[in-house]
Amino acid sequence: MKNQIVVLGLAVSSASAFAPSALVTNAASAIRAAALPVPSLSALQMTTEDEDGNIVSPFAAGGASADSDDALDAAVATLDTPDVLPPPSDDELLELTFENVDLVLDEMRPYLIQDGGNVRIEEIDGPVVRLQLEGACGTCPSSTQTMKMGLERRLRERIPEIQEVVQAMPEGPELSEEQVDVVLDGVRPFLSVAGGSITCQSITGESSVQPQINLKMEGASASLQSVKLEIVQRLQRHFMLAGLKVEWDD
Repeated sequence: MKNQIVVLGLAVSSASAFAPSALVTNAASAIRAAALPVPSLSALQMTTEDEDGNIVSPFAAGGASADSDDALDAAVATLDTPDVLPPPSDDELLELTFENVDLVLDEMRPYLIQDGGNVRIEEIDGPVVRLQLEGACGTCPSSTQTMKMGLERRLRERIPEIQEVVQAMPEGPELSEEQVDVVLDGVRPFLSVAGGSITCQSITGESSVQPQINLKMEGASASLQSVKLEIVQRLQRHFMLAGLKVEWDD
């Protein structure tokens, strides 16, 4: 009988070759589940040949031949059993309920709170979820992008029943030239210092989904985009109307 040097970890590496890559690290557990004996140090040092010249592996139960794949198959088979499968993913699909919508929103609230805002569920009407952005997020010019590209996309990924997510806006004052002037009066003193002025030229689409305010600014400040942006943000915070546009006349 001829002694042969065995390569340490033969059985484990063989099992790994057949196992899914994500579960290779569970090979040792799988072998234990298959009730394979754990070889001693002396068993790992040498192997022998049987009467037919087949190499006898120290990993085989009862000295079985290395040509037999029964033990290896049993070990690999256990990789598909529930006790060694990874836990369910956090991204599992959810049913459309108030609790599940709020659960998904909890994933994104830390980012909104960091920017001084928040979000709450206003209403769930069939497959349509109505959300209200609060704080700084409710008056941010990018609130529509936050709603559609952030909140809606994540909600529909986790809850496929949702067909649309819309933004609920709190009630604001009526859109009129008088109310526009209330906002403009807050910036006129600063504009006059720079030799500028601003007036409301017209308001269109008051009852439509996209009302529009047309303004005209004159003087040195007319070319400052930062000043225009500040005025637009003040108007949006004042009226709280989704889709409100502000255009500038030359």
